[in-house]
Amino acid sequence: QVQLVESGGGLVQAGGSLRLSCTASGRTFSSYTMGWFRQAPGKEREFVASISWSGGRPYLSDSAKGRFTITRDNAKNTVYLQMNSLKPEDTAVYYCAAGGPEVITTGYNYWGQGTQVTVSS
Repeated sequence: QVQLVESGGGLVQAGGSLRLSCTASGRTFSSYTMGWFRQAPGKEREFVASISWSGGRPYLSDSAKGRFTITRDNAKNTVYLQMNSLKPEDTAVYYCAAGGPEVITTGYNYWGQGTQVTVSS
């Protein structure tokens, strides 16, 4: 069992930056692929980024490429999402997720409660 807690959301102006963090409980964090998803009001949840257990295989959605970076620190049981050049359309609740080594954009087993990101124009 893995419990995930996100932090770092907030209100930022367009063009600004935020860094989201997700800290996991449990001693097997380093074995999980970690992902970030988001859900805007009235829309389905969508994949944003994922990173393999070793940190050597980051994968970003088209909307995140060039602006977002996903990293992880297995010693701290934490995964990060650095978001730069934020746009109003990035406004959403951002969720952290954990899954097996084979997952990339789907198939995650554990989810956090989410953190709100609001980008004002």
